[in-house]
Amino acid sequence: MLANWITLSRFPLLLLIILILYFGSPAAQLVGVVVLFIGLMLDTVDGVVARRTGQTSLFGSVLDIAADRTYELVLWVCFADLRMIPLAIPLIIIARTTLTDALRSIGVGQGTAPFAQHRTALGRFLVGSTVMRTGYAVTKVVTFCGLALVQAFSGFGSDTAFGSAAAPLLRFLQVTAWLAVVFCVFRGLPVIISSLRRYWGAPSTSLTSTNA
Repeated sequence: MLANWITLSRFPLLLLIILILYFGSPAAQLVGVVVLFIGLMLDTVDGVVARRTGQTSLFGSVLDIAADRTYELVLWVCFADLRMIPLAIPLIIIARTTLTDALRSIGVGQGTAPFAQHRTALGRFLVGSTVMRTGYAVTKVVTFCGLALVQAFSGFGSDTAFGSAAAPLLRFLQVTAWLAVVFCVFRGLPVIISSLRRYWGAPSTSLTSTNA
């Protein structure tokens, strides 16, 4: 399936992005911002291709989420390691992601796609509405690409136009990073609450084992 290949292509792109982020020259890091933007936008492309070709599937949905999670966690950790954002941000994101994905895996094991597991209107709004999904996507793209741009600007020296722009841009991006955290947490709450209501106290025989 073409959509799945598009999703898989995001992984080597992420490796390239990280190598550029840590070891590239300032000029290469500017190019890396463009590569990062492409890698993030492919998340939208694979979904569009899957729907237009009628190739949507449970596996494709899970693979898409796995790629998103990999990008998010790796990038948040890297930017925290580069001391551009507080360590608290990746810690919150990792805790939320681990919990929600573990709970979602129960439904996936029963054949239900992740975004089809929400039955209440509020749950569907927080997790799958255009407003919430777009808001979260925009804050992540702005933050990730912006922080990569700050990393590139910092390499030009404080006496240059690029270098002098790094500090104020970083302050703005630290705000958007926390905004992304807010979106992330609120989109995860319905998953946690609905799973606790549905599975708490359920006999083990009614749940599909998800042990690796």
